[in-house]
Amino acid sequence: MRLNTIKPSLGAKRARLRVGRGASAGQGKTCGRGTKGQRARKGGYHKVGFEGGQMPLQRRMPKQGFRSAMKASRAEVTLGTLGRMAAELIDVKALIDANVVPADTEKAKVILSGKIEKAVKLKGIAVTKGARAAIVAAGGTIED
Repeated sequence: MRLNTIKPSLGAKRARLRVGRGASAGQGKTCGRGTKGQRARKGGYHKVGFEGGQMPLQRRMPKQGFRSAMKASRAEVTLGTLGRMAAELIDVKALIDANVVPADTEKAKVILSGKIEKAVKLKGIAVTKGARAAIVAAGGTIED
């Protein structure tokens, strides 16, 4: 097989239907638009979801869900990730520099997931109760 010989399989491409070319062509007179009404006219337009004045389905359904605007500025860090970091003093800037959290992170929180064996010093980072116990047990300190 060569790239210059590739073509669509037989019957995959249909010719464009030419409408308004007489009765014998199959789409003469009204050209498949039916008779009269807004959709039969040139430029007949309804916005997507319009139901003829009836309340559209997407407006009848109840609203649900929530997307927090603060989510982009908050981040979670696992104990395992902290253990792999080279820095002694770990703050939000150190996490950003190590590409552990996104660059627009303002606040971070350490959660109990994974293990930590080395002593780390946290500054200005929130810590869960279980993660705090694990860090202190490994000989680390936490400054609030």
